[in-house]
Amino acid sequence: MSRSAVLALAPLLLLAACNLAPVYAGGSTSAPAKLMQQISVQPIPERAGFLVRQNLIDRFGTPPAAAPYRLEVELDDQIVAFGVRGDNSAARERRTLRARYRLVEVASGAVLVDATAGADAGIDRVSSNYAVVAAEASALDRLTTDIARQIAARIARFANASPGR
Repeated sequence: MSRSAVLALAPLLLLAACNLAPVYAGGSTSAPAKLMQQISVQPIPERAGFLVRQNLIDRFGTPPAAAPYRLEVELDDQIVAFGVRGDNSAARERRTLRARYRLVEVASGAVLVDATAGADAGIDRVSSNYAVVAAEASALDRLTTDIARQIAARIARFANASPGR
């Protein structure tokens, strides 16, 4: 076997040695996929909440009418200006979106997952108000997608850790 072939196989052997496995091994029959299909995402107030909820529903799918699990999400969306120009206007903004979420088993009321997720984005302040508003909206779209991805990943890890669910 050539040296380059050995070097190419080395990372695979290291991964096999540490028992890593894909989270969604098994596709739609995997524990995470089955759990996510049974989660009702509760309404979340404000535009950011609507976007996070839609992203989660896109990832989880539509649950049955009487879903055995519900996901409750509380958001904190803030924009902070910094970087002062000569005319005392802000040169940059930081948009921060934080989420506290809980996966609750409906029948017992037991909280199965209680965690947080967060993301932030920098925004340049320019002379055009339209451009600033568009940049803030674009940042919100990216942040809500990232928050939903973090929540889905955490729930997938929970599902793999407790396969009996």
